[in-house]
Amino acid sequence: MKGYFFSIPERLVRAVLGLSAGAAREVGEVALPDAVRQSQLYKNLVDATLRFLIENVGGAEGVYDGSGPLPDDFVARRTAGNAVELLGIVAFRASPVWVLAALADLCGVGRQLIPEIAGALADQGLLDRDAQFTSVDELLDGLQRTSTRMASAVNAPPLDIAGLRTEWNALRNDARALTPALPTGASVAGLWTALKDESARQRTSIFATSTAMAMSTVRSVPGGLRWLTASAGVGAARTGQLAAGILLDHYRKTLTEMRQVGYAAYASRQFRPYLNAAAAQFSSDRQTLTERVIDKCR
Repeated sequence: MKGYFFSIPERLVRAVLGLSAGAAREVGEVALPDAVRQSQLYKNLVDATLRFLIENVGGAEGVYDGSGPLPDDFVARRTAGNAVELLGIVAFRASPVWVLAALADLCGVGRQLIPEIAGALADQGLLDRDAQFTSVDELLDGLQRTSTRMASAVNAPPLDIAGLRTEWNALRNDARALTPALPTGASVAGLWTALKDESARQRTSIFATSTAMAMSTVRSVPGGLRWLTASAGVGAARTGQLAAGILLDHYRKTLTEMRQVGYAAYASRQFRPYLNAAAAQFSSDRQTLTERVIDKCR
């Protein structure tokens, strides 16, 4: 009886979390549009977490009949997975899906590549799957329609559509000066194909692969998040050539390195400072707030 008495707080927490997660799931089933609930972003950030709370914490059975069991390392995977999804939105400006879409539009191969790029974003829930996209302007309009809705549904930061649109307009206004310095349509298409192939080889989504590449770009390429804006204005042709060339070369190098070491190892390098900080939280040398309060009470 003494053991049961001391376990009551844990039992109470489990019951409350299980009930709350179950209620959230049922409300989502009724209130959220199918497009939101079926999106990869919602499934990764919300639905799988609710399932863990319902089944593993709350102990409810039969809610997810027909689904395979959650992996034993679900919490570790969920933490890393959520970070990838969120960073993919935050670092979108440096992501190949955005950079290659812009270059494809300027190089005249947008009608061939942008529908495929839009498909990768639709898989993530960032674009409506039933809509058609053949230009950057259409992509931005589509992202504008879905970004706020998705951010509200999954508690994620919305894309900075206004900043992206300003960046795109600045580059397009200088397109004539940039044209001789831009990469060829064939090189842009070739890099997109390489990105798709490597994602398939690593068995990960194009968005996840692009996120790892974007994080590396922000760290390694000067002004990685401002490359389009930096390309516009004075000396547009030269700066455009340098910025686009540096970015595409970096993307190629990243894909080669990812092929050699694997996606998991490459992505973990980008997360290393945060992983090290998380591990350090369990060091006996680091005193927590709880320990300080206990010492004070003593």
